[in-house]
Amino acid sequence: MTQKQANLILASVSMGWGTSYIFMKLCVDNISPLTIIALRFGIAFIVMLAIFYKKVIRTDVKTLKYSAIVGAVLASIFIALLYGMKNTTASSAGFLTSTTVILVPILQTFITRKLPSKKIFIGVLVVTSGLALLTIRDDFTLAFSSLFCLIAAFLYAVHIIITNHFAREVNTLQLGIYQLGFAALYGTIGTFIFEIPVLPEGIIHWSAILGLALISSAYGFVMQPIAQKYTTPESTGFLFSLEPIFSAIFAFIFLHEKMGLQGYFGASLILAGVFIANARFKKQQKFRISKGKGSFTEGR
Repeated sequence: MTQKQANLILASVSMGWGTSYIFMKLCVDNISPLTIIALRFGIAFIVMLAIFYKKVIRTDVKTLKYSAIVGAVLASIFIALLYGMKNTTASSAGFLTSTTVILVPILQTFITRKLPSKKIFIGVLVVTSGLALLTIRDDFTLAFSSLFCLIAAFLYAVHIIITNHFAREVNTLQLGIYQLGFAALYGTIGTFIFEIPVLPEGIIHWSAILGLALISSAYGFVMQPIAQKYTTPESTGFLFSLEPIFSAIFAFIFLHEKMGLQGYFGASLILAGVFIANARFKKQQKFRISKGKGSFTEGR
C-alpha cells in the first residue's frame, strides 16, 4: 500500500465520521451518552469479530494492552463529544472537533522535538483560518458545550498519535477491532455505574445507533489504524479535518442546518489546507509489509 492509497482510505474514513454527528444528534436527546457508546462500539465489535474471526481470535497480551489504551481514549472522545452535542448543532460540533488538525502537529513537535515541515506549517495556517471562519460568529461564545467539543478534539489528536505508534508494533486489524471491544466494555461499565441502562426506542434511534456502529465505528476505527501504518500522523490529522465538511453537508441534507457564505468560504480554506499539506512528493514512498506476527499483510 502506498501513502497515497492510505490517505484515500483515511479520507473515506473522514467521510464516514462526518455522518456520525447526524446519528449522534438524533440519539443524544433521548439516549444517555454512555449507553450510546456501549451500543455503538459493542455492535461494531461483534460484527467485525464475526467477519474477521479467524484473523483476530488468536492475539497476544501486547495487542490487548495497546487496544485497551486506545479503546479508553476512544471512549473518552465520545463521552466529551456527546455531552458537548447536547447544546450545539451537529455542524458546529464537527467544526470544533476538527481543531484536531492543529493539535496533531503541535503534539508531534513536542514528541519528536522537530519543527514541522514548511508545507505542513502552511497547511496548518490555512486550515486554522478556515476553522476560524467556520466557528466564529458575531454571537459566538465559548459555551460549556463547546469546551466539551474542544476536549474531544484534543483526545482525537492523542488517539491519532498513539494509534500511529501502536500500529507499527502490533497487528493493525486486531488493534482496530479490539479497541472497539474495550470502548464498549468501558461504556457498559460506566452505564451501570452512572446511568440507568435504557435501550433505544423507535426505528429512528435504532437506525442512528446502527449507523454509528457500522459506518462510523466498524469501518472507521478499524480502517484507521490499518491505513495509518502507511502514512504520517500529520497527514492523518489533515485528512480528518475534512470531517466537518462532510458533517456540514450531511447536516444540511438531513437536519436542514445551513453554513452561510462565511462557512462555505471557511470550508474551501480547509480543503486548500489539506491539499497543501498532502502535496505529493517527487518520489512516492511505498511500504512493503512482510508476513509475520505483529504485522498487517497486504492481500495480493
